Parts: sequence; C-alpha cells; structure tokens
Amino acid sequence: MHPDLQALLVLQEKDHAVAQEDTALAALDPEIRVLDEALAVAQRAMDAAVQKARDAAARRDELEGKIASYKTMQEQRKQRLEWVRGAKEASTLMAELDLARSVLVKEEAEFMRSGDSVLEAEQRAAEAEQALERVREEQAPLREGLAGRRQAIAAQREKAQVEREKASVEVEPTLLARYERIRRGKTSVALVALHGDACGHCFTAVPTQRRALIVRGASIESCEACGVLLYAAP
Repeated sequence: MHPDLQALLVLQEKDHAVAQEDTALAALDPEIRVLDEALAVAQRAMDAAVQKARDAAARRDELEGKIASYKTMQEQRKQRLEWVRGAKEASTLMAELDLARSVLVKEEAEFMRSGDSVLEAEQRAAEAEQALERVREEQAPLREGLAGRRQAIAAQREKAQVEREKASVEVEPTLLARYERIRRGKTSVALVALHGDACGHCFTAVPTQRRALIVRGASIESCEACGVLLYAAP
C-alpha cells in the first residue's frame, strides 16, 4: 500500500461523514417548507380579509362624507329658497331640492348597507386572524422539534468537520491538493478502488503499467478518463 493511501482513505471517510450530516440537514428542508407554505397561506388569507375590511370601512367613510356634503348643500338651498322672490328661481331651487333629496336617500341607503359590509368584513378578518393563530399554535411543537433536530445534526456536522480537518493535516500537501481539486469538480468521490483492470468510478480500462504501479502501492495514479485517484483494495 502506498504510504499516503491510508491517510487519504481516512480523509475521504471523514468527508463522507460530513456529507451525511449535510444530507440529513437538507432532508429537513421539505418539512420546513410544508410548514412555511401552510403558514403563508393562512397569512395571505388574513391579509386579504384585513384589506377587504379596510376597503369596506373606507367606502363607508366616503359615503358618510358625501352624505354630510349633500346635507350641507341642502341646507344652503333651503336658506336660499327663503330669500327667493321669483317663481322661476324658486321652481328651479325646488327641483334641485327634490333631486338632491332623492340622491341623499339613495346614498343613505347605501351607507346603511356599507355599515353591514364593514361588520361582515371585520368579522371575516377576525376569523382569518384566529385561523392564522391556530396554524401557528399547531405548528409550534413541530417547529420546535425540527429546530431540535437541526441543532443536533448541526452539532454532529461540526464535530465531523473538525475530525475532517484533523485528517487532512495527515495527507501529503501535493496529494491533498489533487484530492481537493477532484472533490471540487463533478465527481462525488475523489479516491476510488480499482474494479478489476478498470477504474471503479467510470469503468474505463487502466493501462497495464499504471495498474501495476497502483497494485504495488508505488504510486497513486489518476484515471485518465474521469480523473479520480485510484488505489488497489486489499
């Protein structure tokens, strides 16, 4: 066996341990996304209900303002009517009063309906807020459990990373640089055992002379096809 091979195998084992913890952390993401989406749906429903309540209140306030304005104008017409002497002008003012009165009746009826709409919208907003709070309460223990699992996995990963760093120190620097370069590429593993007379990763045949060097432990060769480091399993 090549003198640096054992250290490299240990390093790859530590990298595998770190990768396992990364996989475990990533496995929590779908569960968190499900909770987040359910919460977002409830939040959007509440926001929409609150906005409708605001719109209804704004419409009611608008009608209230219009009614107050109409009433003011009506009073002004009545006062003008008291001072009018001409029949034609009086007739015109009376027509205006009658028209404004009919408009005012319609607006007041609309205002009454708007009040009902506000109450209904506010009730729906309150119900949506309660629904959102229920979702939060239901999710609280689930999120707490996920947070605990994440914390435990993160602690394990940190421990595995520390062990990995210790193992990397034991590898010859040049060989370590080759190993790290391979790991940064598309290959999931950097060190692979021979599979018969071929690379155990891509199964490309290894030339006889290079294979003999690998088997004797004289050198750690790279696969000419995929680039992984090759070794002969005991």
